[in-house]
Amino acid sequence: MSLENTISEAIKTAMREKDRIALDSLRAVKSQILLLQTEARGAEVSAEQEIAILQRMIKQRKDSAEQFTAQGRQDLAEVEEAQMKVIEKFLPKQLSAEELETEIKNIISETGAESIKDLGKVMGAASKALAGKSDGKSISEMAKKLLS
Repeated sequence: MSLENTISEAIKTAMREKDRIALDSLRAVKSQILLLQTEARGAEVSAEQEIAILQRMIKQRKDSAEQFTAQGRQDLAEVEEAQMKVIEKFLPKQLSAEELETEIKNIISETGAESIKDLGKVMGAASKALAGKSDGKSISEMAKKLLS
C-alpha cells in the first residue's frame, strides 16, 4: 500500500477518533504528496520522495518547536511535538547510534575514505544508502567523528 493510501486510511481513523492533532498532521502530509504529484503532472511519487517529504515535515516541526520553546510558548511547542510524533510513525524504523556507526564505517571502507577531506564522498553515499533511516544531521556528525 502506498503512503498516500496509508495516510488516507489514517485520516479516516483520526476523524472517527476525533483526534485533532493527528488529523491536522495527516492532512498536511497528504497535501504535500498531492502537491508533489501535481508538480510531476500526475506521475507516481516514489518511495524516496515520500520519505523526503516526511523527513522535511518532521524537521520543520522540530525547528518550530525549538523556536516556540525559546520564546516561552510551551503550549505551541507541545502541539508541534505531537504532530512530529504522528508523522514519525510513517517513516521506516530509525537506526540507533550503534547501527548508524556500523553503517557509516562500512560506507567509509567502501568509498576508501581516509580523512575528513573525503567527507563529501562519504556523505553522498551515506545519504543515499541511509535515506529515511536516519536524518542528515546525525549522518554528518557520525561521519565527521569517524573520519577525524
